Amino acid sequence: MIYESENVEYKSQMLEDLYKEVIAFANTEGGVIYIGIDDQGNLTGIDNVDETYTKLTNGIRDAIQPDVTMFVRYILQENKVIRIEVGEGSYKPYYLKAKGLKPTGVYVRQGASSVQTSPDQIRRMIKDSDGDVFEEMRTMEQDLTFEEAEKAFERYGVEFSEDKYIALGLRNLHDDQYTNLALLLSDQCQHTTKVAVFGDTTNLTFKDSKEFGGSIFKQLDDTYSYLSLCNRTAAVFKGLERIEKSDYPEEALREALLNALVHRDYSFSGSIIINVNDAGMEFISIGGLLPGLSAEDIRSGISQPRNQKLAEIFHRLRLIESYGTGIRRIFSLYKDSPVQPKIQVTSNTFKLILPNLNAAEPLLQPATPPASTSVSATVTPQMKVVLDYLAEYGEITDEELQELLNIKKTRAYLLTRQMSEEGLIEIEGRGAGKKYRLS
Repeated sequence: MIYESENVEYKSQMLEDLYKEVIAFANTEGGVIYIGIDDQGNLTGIDNVDETYTKLTNGIRDAIQPDVTMFVRYILQENKVIRIEVGEGSYKPYYLKAKGLKPTGVYVRQGASSVQTSPDQIRRMIKDSDGDVFEEMRTMEQDLTFEEAEKAFERYGVEFSEDKYIALGLRNLHDDQYTNLALLLSDQCQHTTKVAVFGDTTNLTFKDSKEFGGSIFKQLDDTYSYLSLCNRTAAVFKGLERIEKSDYPEEALREALLNALVHRDYSFSGSIIINVNDAGMEFISIGGLLPGLSAEDIRSGISQPRNQKLAEIFHRLRLIESYGTGIRRIFSLYKDSPVQPKIQVTSNTFKLILPNLNAAEPLLQPATPPASTSVSATVTPQMKVVLDYLAEYGEITDEELQELLNIKKTRAYLLTRQMSEEGLIEIEGRGAGKKYRLS
């Protein structure tokens, strides 16, 4: 008598848990299931072979994903026993459709039992089946929504619908499961961008910090809005001439942020780090350069995107022009500056440093400013719009300010808080009745 083992399983009757045995064999080295023999190896037979056979074949086809039927063979034996031969599958992990791609739905063979897998085992099987390209691999998180992605695609005039998911790389062809690329674009994206503002050039004294999560489209918008608040404008008078100069070219901030989001290695769980101090901004993303590339290659415009499909989506939305142009554009914006951007690369990180133009080349300050002139040394273009409005109309509400600048509530809050801290405006009231006036 043959006992149950890693490759043999007995079932006296057709039961629902038989599907997990098929999954377990397909996820390991294959095996044989006998229906009509009990756990002790005694022949029991099946009362209705035809009905059981139909239910069995339909169930295995419908209850298991990806399609495992090509690895399953059925043999009807004379003693009213059905022999099911299950081969090792080529697109693991196989799982119960009703449970999804998670430990409760994925089984492997362990001794004479079929047991649930661990998340690490699932990730290993996905990597072995899907390859090493992170954005093309199936994600374990399949309950995804795309509200921010839909807004972004609509904003840039590109169609975003479910029938486009496979073409965009958000779903795979085998079992229509979401990929890691879909997870990055989804509202459930688990990666974040962290910004820290320091009061010294050694990055030891914290002044403020923010962490932005959600879809990378939301991270792009929220992070850029916050960095814009950090991009101060030095404004002074030289004689009768007013000279204004931002700390950083706006386009340089945009390109540096896009470069960090599009080219980081998302197979690691860490965050993009942006450090801001009086001397400059550091954009630090996980993942060094791909093999064969040097920092000088990147500066020259040679690029090999780590996340090909993600880069294609950003290119389709016209957020990036073409591969390799962003870094070159940053350097061109600093061509007349005494201090140039820097690229620093380790085996696991890529750091791009943007110098503060006003720190590198400070504006001449007037020896004795006119007593009647009050000029802020940190007025951004958005702040100037607000100040000009207040100078003409006297006051502005939250709703009016958001409409004036075409910004969201969170950004309006950050902007008005900074203007208040710098003594540019006064805040009166709270809630819906809140108003802002010139100090």
